[in-house]
Amino acid sequence: MTGKPTSASRLTLSQIMDDHDTNLMGTVHGGVLMKLVDSLAGVVSARHSEGASVTASVDEMVFRVPVRVGDVLHLHAQVNWAGSTSMEIGVRATADRWDSSVPPVHVASAYLVLVAVDDHGRPRPVPPVVPETAEDRRRYAEAGIRRTHRLARRAAITASRTVA
Repeated sequence: MTGKPTSASRLTLSQIMDDHDTNLMGTVHGGVLMKLVDSLAGVVSARHSEGASVTASVDEMVFRVPVRVGDVLHLHAQVNWAGSTSMEIGVRATADRWDSSVPPVHVASAYLVLVAVDDHGRPRPVPPVVPETAEDRRRYAEAGIRRTHRLARRAAITASRTVA
C-alpha cells in the first residue's frame, strides 16, 4: 500500500466557544473540548484511511489552561503514525482570547488511536504515513514510543490478571 504524506489529512477546526459550553466554574467544560477533539480525529483518520474508523483509545488528553466563553478555539490535527489498521492522531488546541492583543494560548493536547473499519466493523488496512518535516518525524517517533508503552501496559495488566 502506498504511503500518504502527513499533509494529506492534516486539518484545523475553529469554533467560538459560547455560554452553552460552560461548566460550573464558568469555563468551557472539558467534555466539550473532548468531543471536538474526537470528532476532528475521526475526520482526519477517515481522510487518511479513505473510509470509516472508530476511536480505540484516548492515549492522553492534557488540559493546560481553561478555555473561556468568547475564545475562538482552534484544533489542529494530523496522523502522527499509522500501523497496519490503526492510526495515532495528534490534536493540539489553541485559543484566541477575545482580547486580540493577547497571542494564541496552547490550551490542550491529545493523542487518540483510531482503527479503520470495514462495513462489518472489522479492522481494515490503512496506508502508512509519510512524515514530511522534522516536526512530523519527531511526532512519528514519539507516537512509536507511546505505542510501545501502551502495548507494554496492556501486557502487564493482562499478565497481572492471570497470576491470581
